[in-house]
Amino acid sequence: MGDSLMLAMVTTLGVVVAASDYNYSHVLELSLLFYEAQRSGKLPTDNRVSWRGDSALDDRGQNGEDLTGGYYDAGDFVKFGFTMASTTTLLAWGYLSYRDAYESAGQAKYGLSTIKWAADYFIKCHVSPNELYGQVGDFNLDHTFWGRPEDLSMSRPAYKIDTQHPGSDLAGETAAALAAVALVFRDVNPGYSSKCLEHAKQLYRFASQYRGLYHEAIKGAAQYYESTDYGDELTWAAAWLYKATDDPLFLDEAEHHYMKFRLKERPNEFFYNKKVAGVQVCGQC
Repeated sequence: MGDSLMLAMVTTLGVVVAASDYNYSHVLELSLLFYEAQRSGKLPTDNRVSWRGDSALDDRGQNGEDLTGGYYDAGDFVKFGFTMASTTTLLAWGYLSYRDAYESAGQAKYGLSTIKWAADYFIKCHVSPNELYGQVGDFNLDHTFWGRPEDLSMSRPAYKIDTQHPGSDLAGETAAALAAVALVFRDVNPGYSSKCLEHAKQLYRFASQYRGLYHEAIKGAAQYYESTDYGDELTWAAAWLYKATDDPLFLDEAEHHYMKFRLKERPNEFFYNKKVAGVQVCGQC
């Protein structure tokens, strides 16, 4: 976009405003600051949100695994893996599509940091090839606490999917996120890119071989972020893995899922529980 005169005009309440009147670089900066304010765990030394500090440093898995980090869901302090992964895929996709805009706005460093903060957390949560933590914190307990995350003191149980309690939607979306992140960091940090890609491949295989809806394994998630199908996540993950690897096997599998789960419909929405529009667009880019 930039500062040049733009033909697009926005009319609001009868007032015509040139789109170039808006400082989109500042909008991008504020958007990234929102994510930084939602960070959980040990904050980095370059933390830009002065009123936020370290929080939830005792988040652990059922066997003591380190599950610190990631992002809080909203004004509460539960960490939902399914929606966090969906958000991360879109953040990575946006960065890949508009890298030059991030750089010209002086926000490339912060964009990469925002994306990596989530990916680091997913890698922690993926404690074995067929085992992924998908939620930390109990919503009902959390909503009895009206304070800062820095002062959390209640129990924060962790919930996972595995071969006995699968979640193809959660594992598939996390695979898509990490494949997209691998593309983002391919030239910036090849070692980290390879690490993300390896986890993405394992998670995709887990999602494919052990089928199920994640909220049937993580019961509390159904109340807030229910998933109605996993075919779109399997297709989404395979498509992103194809983009990240150029391996025709993933393209074949994406096309197979696309036909099997009848994703040819014309979607009228795109959000964490409905990836069809993204699948169709991603298949063309």
